[in-house]
Amino acid sequence: MDSHNDTPNDDNPTLSPDDSDAQAAAIDVPDDTGDGGRLRMIVQLVKRSFGVKDLAAMRLSLPASLLEPIPNLEYWHYLDRPDLFATINDHEDPLERMLAVLRFTFSKDLRHLHGKPCKPYNSVLGENFRMHWDVAPISYDPDDRVPIITNHINPPSKSQLEHDDSGGVKAGKASSKSGRVGPFGSLLSMKGWSSPNVERPLSTVVESNVSAQLSDLSLASTHTGESGSGSASASTSSPPTSMSTTAGTLRVAYLTEQISHHPPISAYVATCPTRHITLSGIDQISVRVLPSASLRVSSGAMNKGLFVTIDGGPGAGERYQITHPVAHVNGVLRGSFYATVQESTIVTCTGGPGVGDGEMLRAIVEYKEESWLGKPHFAVEGVVHRYNPSSHEHEEWTKVKHVPPARAEVYFEGCWRNVVRWRTAAAKAKAVNSKNDDADWTTLIDLTPLRVVPKKVRPLSKQHSTESRRLWESVTSRLFRKEYGEATRAKHVIEQRQRDEAAERKRRGIEFVPKYFEKDIQSGVPTVTQAGREALAEEVKYEDEDEGDAGGEYDSSAPAPAS
Repeated sequence: MDSHNDTPNDDNPTLSPDDSDAQAAAIDVPDDTGDGGRLRMIVQLVKRSFGVKDLAAMRLSLPASLLEPIPNLEYWHYLDRPDLFATINDHEDPLERMLAVLRFTFSKDLRHLHGKPCKPYNSVLGENFRMHWDVAPISYDPDDRVPIITNHINPPSKSQLEHDDSGGVKAGKASSKSGRVGPFGSLLSMKGWSSPNVERPLSTVVESNVSAQLSDLSLASTHTGESGSGSASASTSSPPTSMSTTAGTLRVAYLTEQISHHPPISAYVATCPTRHITLSGIDQISVRVLPSASLRVSSGAMNKGLFVTIDGGPGAGERYQITHPVAHVNGVLRGSFYATVQESTIVTCTGGPGVGDGEMLRAIVEYKEESWLGKPHFAVEGVVHRYNPSSHEHEEWTKVKHVPPARAEVYFEGCWRNVVRWRTAAAKAKAVNSKNDDADWTTLIDLTPLRVVPKKVRPLSKQHSTESRRLWESVTSRLFRKEYGEATRAKHVIEQRQRDEAAERKRRGIEFVPKYFEKDIQSGVPTVTQAGREALAEEVKYEDEDEGDAGGEYDSSAPAPAS
């Protein structure tokens, strides 16, 4: 999702740019990267942010040294496990497809489970980003249809199986069938994101960090002893397991563009043509500082959630709307961030074959409220139920207890950071009658061993000047050389260019028009332009030049092509 703005801009295709709260809260933070300066910066931000309706519209200028060296459009996406996205339409049974959507929902932000929240670069108006993945199709156990995931995983340790203090189900207690994992190596270390050695060549360092989504330059810590992203004196690690691009893999392509700067809004679309499935949506967030000094992050006005559309195969005609829950970023005053999730995600299926008698499926994912005392438990429970589209009674059902038992198909529970298990409503009723609540569970997803699947990006020499990596290369390369002052000056050059372009459009009476998406985003589902369809098709067909360069490494010496 798009985060705080660094610079003011009057271009906005959907909402009025007048925001008195944002104007009043403008802050210019000095380039002081020591511990004392970082603490003063955090205290200043918290003090000035109380009472501001929406920090996402706040004019905030941070020194480059306090930002993660990754563009916002590259960092914020929902395909940490594109293989689980591509597998949604593998099933003939509508209930199985809904369970596949839930697996995708729990895995889409996997990087936040193993890393800490961070602040990437803010996107400039018209900035865009493309990437793709080549993923192996997922197979299933023939008896219980549990997915067998063998790529980009870590075998779980004994301590991770018994996550009794994390809200999950103890392995020794539950009788659920375990998700299968293969014997392959890890992508990232279990304690957090792998931190590459900054002594290696710049192109390798940048690509390794960007693939992992988090770098060794973190707001959370400057000490190697803390978990998370590490510090500038990062340790080396084994390279991640690479997915081959041989025949039989599935290509998932992704395109996103910043369509508004004030407020910050971006549109995105992803597709897996061989599985007839598309993901699209609008990213906009609303952020407030709570009295506890934590941040409350919720969806902005134009953000209606994620939309998964199936245009062929077993689920032809279906569309799944996946709403966003409310997140809380805690540990702000300590500078050691961690996220918790509250309220509910609603997954609503419309269109397609349905489940009979004109009914469709809907799921409620209820994130349990955390206690103010003790460790967070990250507990979740939910239900898949039938609903009648011609009735509106289901719109009031936002918690599991709201759903009449006669409408329920499946119940699930567990820990959204570890294991989530499910069973049918009939099995639950049987277990209640027999007083054996641990019977007949099946693993929906085990997130413990899963790691982020690294993206593939075209080399800088083949990117346009408005593509994120090319646009921010002058900042990124200096950050990895620890030239913080130069990085901040390079960042200011980009920001000033955006101001100048906005002033010129205003002088000429010209309104900004996005290149890849239509301007109207009121529905929450972006419409891709002809240029966007061509860019996405190009990404689908792109042939990676070198398996060793699968991520599209930075090359600061390569000239930028014409836009």
